[in-house]
Amino acid sequence: MWSQRSGKRGVLRTLGVLTVAATAVVVTSPSAAGAPGGEVVEQATGTAGEEYVVSFTGTPEAATAAIEAAGGTVESITAQVGMALVSSSDAAFLEEVRARGEIGGAARNHAVGTARPGMPHRFAQERPSVEERGAGGSAHGDHPGRPDAEPLAELQWNMDMIGATPGGAHREATGKGVDVGIIDTGIDASHPDLAPNVDAERSRNFTTDIPEVDGPCEVAGCVDPADVDDNGHGTHVAGIVAAADNGFGVGGVAPEATLVNLRAGQDSGFFFLYETVAALVYAGDAGLDVVNMSFYTDPWLYNCSSRDEYLEGTVTDEELAQQRLVRDLVLDAVAYAHSRGVTLVGSAGNEHQDLAAPTRYDETSPDYPPDTARPRTVANTCLNLPNEAPQVISVSAVGPSTTKADYSNYGLGDVEIAAPGGWFRDFVGTPEFQVPGNLVLSSYPLDVAIAEGLADENGDPVDEFSVEYCDEQGVCGFYTYLQGTSMASPHVAGVAALVIEEEGRPTHHRGRALEPETVARVLAESAQD
Repeated sequence: MWSQRSGKRGVLRTLGVLTVAATAVVVTSPSAAGAPGGEVVEQATGTAGEEYVVSFTGTPEAATAAIEAAGGTVESITAQVGMALVSSSDAAFLEEVRARGEIGGAARNHAVGTARPGMPHRFAQERPSVEERGAGGSAHGDHPGRPDAEPLAELQWNMDMIGATPGGAHREATGKGVDVGIIDTGIDASHPDLAPNVDAERSRNFTTDIPEVDGPCEVAGCVDPADVDDNGHGTHVAGIVAAADNGFGVGGVAPEATLVNLRAGQDSGFFFLYETVAALVYAGDAGLDVVNMSFYTDPWLYNCSSRDEYLEGTVTDEELAQQRLVRDLVLDAVAYAHSRGVTLVGSAGNEHQDLAAPTRYDETSPDYPPDTARPRTVANTCLNLPNEAPQVISVSAVGPSTTKADYSNYGLGDVEIAAPGGWFRDFVGTPEFQVPGNLVLSSYPLDVAIAEGLADENGDPVDEFSVEYCDEQGVCGFYTYLQGTSMASPHVAGVAALVIEEEGRPTHHRGRALEPETVARVLAESAQD
């Protein structure tokens, strides 16, 4: 059983390919920055003391010698972008290693200290508050699915808006032969709507659970398999891109695309530097066609390179060094993946800021260690990464009325495309104001839903903000409504997969390939201005 909101929809279409709403489109595609060649080299197992990211300019061998001389142990090296993961129990390690000529920069990789009790979910803003949910309207009565669509298709206004339907874009392309990487908190590959499309062999988990940050480890060694998602965010994103056209639950934008799980996000929702860069480099080396990135690299919402970019607020030398390292490594990793043919799509953020304005306000950084954030106003040259890397297609969010969602960042020349992200407060002054159906429905891990209180112990939704679908064989899947630019970005990633299938060239592996610059151009030209 499920509920359906009937109401106004905007349908935006073009000939041949799916369309998304666009702002003024400026897609820049500069040549990729040079990066050292090489492979990801595992050096050691286990971590003693603090964990650091170190960038280097020479050979991995020279970098390893310099790191060891400074009191560090190399855990792994990503030679493609000159990056090492290092552990050290020496309190002077950062000062010592930065003084070495072979080293470009160094900073701590993740949180120092313990997450405070009751710390909010990293993606809490993507779900209406308890008060809002209680005041919201009903999602309306039961409504059967259309004969030619997935059973819950009538709940997916977002797919109707962009024409991702059997009678629309899917007559031309479904994403078959296109590989889409999801850099996120993971993908629940057991979900019935995702299982047919997940490539387990090429999926990777780059994270290690940190009990002080993520809660108790689910497996011995704290390294989860690459087919689980203990947060839920990545599974929701993956369903938007490529929930299978299998007569079950919902459908994705590209229902026959292949999903590759590139887990760089912790259970807590943090995306630490080393894991993020390693996932981007792997995406390039694995030959993926598209990558979706609905996150920013912690702990800084905006990464500055100098004190001159701070207009209000304070910053230490150590904090500036960390921001510079994030800029250097993420920009290099994005350029590396782009140079190897990966179309990169990212969410613009949920701060309701004009990213084209001269200044940016930030009261959330740094977001770890806990309770260290302080307000600052910075220049717009301080970058949200990876979203503001020049090779990334930046996406803002609209609601079901096609109006920009109130939370969504925007900015001509900074954001290229707008797509359905959901907006709970859309249709103000009408019965459709604050109804669950204004958000985006997608797949969600059942165990996470139970842990978060979205479902009871039997797996049944506790309110109309979630849906359970069961087929005649008793197979069930859980779905929930979320809103955010995190939900908008995977719509564009899915469209990119359709474009690559439709316009791309055959590969030796029976897939399709298309240059990222061409994909971006087709997206820009086919979108409604």
